[in-house]
Order: sequence, then C-alpha cells, then structure tokens
Amino acid sequence: MNTESKIGFDNQKYLKMQSEHIRERIEQFGDKLYLEFGGKLFDDYHASRVLPGFKPDSKLQMLLQLKDEAEIVIVINSDDIEKNKIRGDLGITYDIDVIRLFNVFTKIGLYVSSVVLTRYDNQPTADAFQSRLEALGIKVYHHYSIKGYPSNLQQIISDEGYGKNDYIETSRRLVVITAPGPGSGKMATCLSQLYHEHKRGKNAGYAKFETFPIWNLPLRHPVNIAYEAATADLNDVNMIDPFHLEAYGKTTVNYNRDVEIFPVLNAMFEKILGESPYKSPTDMGVNMAGNCIVDDEAVCKAAKEEIIRRYYTGLCDNKKGLISQAEVLKLELLMKQANVTPDDRKVIAAALKREQETGAPAAAMELPDGTILTGKTSNLLGAVSALLLNALKYFAGLDDEILLMSPHVIEPIMDLKVNHLGNNNPRIHTDETLLALSICANTDDNAKKAMQQIAKLRGCDVHSTVILSSVDERIFKRLGINLTCEPKYSN
Repeated sequence: MNTESKIGFDNQKYLKMQSEHIRERIEQFGDKLYLEFGGKLFDDYHASRVLPGFKPDSKLQMLLQLKDEAEIVIVINSDDIEKNKIRGDLGITYDIDVIRLFNVFTKIGLYVSSVVLTRYDNQPTADAFQSRLEALGIKVYHHYSIKGYPSNLQQIISDEGYGKNDYIETSRRLVVITAPGPGSGKMATCLSQLYHEHKRGKNAGYAKFETFPIWNLPLRHPVNIAYEAATADLNDVNMIDPFHLEAYGKTTVNYNRDVEIFPVLNAMFEKILGESPYKSPTDMGVNMAGNCIVDDEAVCKAAKEEIIRRYYTGLCDNKKGLISQAEVLKLELLMKQANVTPDDRKVIAAALKREQETGAPAAAMELPDGTILTGKTSNLLGAVSALLLNALKYFAGLDDEILLMSPHVIEPIMDLKVNHLGNNNPRIHTDETLLALSICANTDDNAKKAMQQIAKLRGCDVHSTVILSSVDERIFKRLGINLTCEPKYSN
C-alpha cells in the first residue's frame, strides 16, 4: 500500500473540542472530576497510524490546555512491581516507567501530585520503590485489595473497603488518573476517591477517556477492528453498548470489559452519590476523536494497513513462543472482517521476490511516493542495513552505485564483533550501519547528504523475509518505520 497517507484527522479541532468537552464534564459535577485516562498519554503511535493527522502527543497537548485546572495521579499495581512487569513497546519495567512519566509530565509543565501503589500488601519491592519515589520528593499513597471486589458492594463501599484506602490529597478540579499500562487499578482508584470525597461532603464525579474503540464509528469500522487487533492479547472485543441502545435508542460502540462492569459501576454510583449520573458505559466516556475525522477513506486505508501489520507481529510473536496460536487465529479473523490480505501490503511480495532471486534474506521498503526499494544480504551488510542505505541514497538523489561507507570503516567493526565480542554474524546491524555512516559523513559529502535524509524514513513501510534481531527492531521503531517480518529465522 502507498505509504503517502492523506490527512484523515483534524488534530487542531480535536485539541479544542476535547478540552472543551472535559471542561463541560467538570461543570456537570461541581467540585471535582476524576478522569480515568486509558491508553498512552503520549507516544500514542497506534492512534497516529490509524488516524493520519493525529499527533502522537495529542492527548498531552490537550491536557496542556487544561494545565491550570488539572493535576495528575499515577497509579501502579504493587504486584506488577513485584513481578518486574515490562512495558512491551518500550522494554522498561512499570516502576521505571512511572518515574519516566513523572519526569516527562513535570518537564512540560503538568502538575503530578502523587503516585498510588494499588493492591498494596507490604511487598518488599513496592516498599523499596516507595522509598525511591519519596527520595525524589514524590508523595506516595496505598490502596489495598478488597475482598469480593467488584461484586460485594456492601463490603466495597464501606470503611473496610474503599474506606481502608488512603485518601489522596488533591488540590485541583480535574484529577487525571493514569498508569504505565492496563490492570494498574485506575478505575478502582477513581471510585475510591469518589467514596472519600462524598464522605467529606464534596461533589465529585467520574469520567473515562479512552481513544479506542471510537464510540460513534460503526462496530466493524476498520479503525475499531484495528483496536481489536492491537489488544488481541487482552481478549478485548468491540460490541454494541446495550445500555445506551436501551436508554436512548442509539447504536454506539464500546468494548466488552466496560459493558460487563457497568451494572456494578452503576450500583456503586447509586450507593456513593445517591443516584447514577450515567445510563450507559458510553455516557461515561469523554472521547471526541470520532468527531474530528475529516477523511473517512484515508482513515480506513490507514487502519487496514495497521491490521495487516498487527497480523504479522502476531505471526512472529507466535514463532518466538510469546503468544498462542489462538491469538493468531483471532488476528486472521479480524483481517477477514476488515477485508484485507497480505497481498494488500506491497512490500511483502517485493521482499519475498528479492529473497527468491538472491537465495538469502532480503527486505523491501515502500517510500511516500510509492517507490519500492529492496535490500539484499551481502558479505558486509545485512539486508535491512543495505535497504536503509538504499533508501537514504534515493532520498538524497544519489546514484545507486555510489558507496556511502568505505570498507576501511566497516571492516574494523566486523573484526571487533567476531574476534573480540564473540559474534558469529560479522555483518553489521542497522545501528552500526548508521554509526559508520555518521563517521564517514565527516569526510565524504555523499555520506553527509545521506545522513541528512534520515527523518524522511519516518512512516515508510518495510518488510523483512526473516525475523530481525532486537537491535534492528529497536532502531526501526526509533526511526518511525512501520516494520513487518516473515515468521522465520535466518540461518
């Protein structure tokens, strides 16, 4: 597919509309709104891929428009600290990510008031983490597991339930509850605070901000199917919100976990607030993204591309033993629902053809103008390293035959890898290729021209005929290249 995406999403309209809608929701409740923030507050590359025009930091920019009214509370499950749970996209543990989030938010001018350790049970690693946070001047609170949660309302909404949790001191009208990942306890933290605020005679409310599924798009819209593909490991399923349909006669989309928990939430609201402010899970949401799509065709195209990429990621993860075959079958089903096949991703056929011609691993890249480039394995370079150099030459307007890097630079790197670092494969990885190119750029004008093109790689599609090393995968992610691989290892 052509990677030259037409803009399908009005980012400026989104920033304005979203912040205004949140302000309206704050006014609805009076004193304070606890806003559960699902997904990534920044670095939301999934949203930027399926909604071309959506900036990865859009949600952060939207919050900055509310920064004088907002404070952030970060929650982390104490069991996740104990298990060293890792955030898959960044490769860092949840506790490290909490500190990263705190630093990023603070640096751009958002106020982070505290961190909550949920499901706290005196875990030694949680205590050590608390000491680390307090040494950084960060206030820490404890929330506990509640027996019978979420069904035993009598127990939950009592001094032995939410009442046992620490009351989080907050000073602003909008309290954003965020976390490093799912299962951290964001919703429970919001509800616990509603209980405590109500006991103190304050009017506080709860709302939920999730970008996906987009409630006012059709159930089988490619953007919503792409969300299911992205969360295949969580077994999330998009569904029509039956409570909204019954209350208003309107069809909206939500996902199974919110629909399943809504009767319990509704009963909690009634018990805490006297009456529930919401008639459906959709009512709880504040997401305005669906109202800011300006080109549905462009958005559908981008979402279909994402579904294919997720399928290939699933195939490779299954080959690595990270996910089950059932998850791959679910991704295949989603591909059928979206009416897409691997043939729709042009770089796949191009890479496989190049591999067949050379008898060795190969790779292909589609550029924004629709041009397909390939890279082959050589004695010096792996296929993806060769492909990167070919792309940079193309962008720089350099002849394909020009050597960007002298063998005098490459050979010492190969010697170091094999004879001193114990690597079996002497060919240089993508990170080593870029470092070697940057060295050559000091003395070679062509190499310098090529280096100046690196930013143009962002958004390009690449397919490799073999699973890449973690080093190469990481470099492609940092360059913003959309990578897929055949589910097989190089010999």
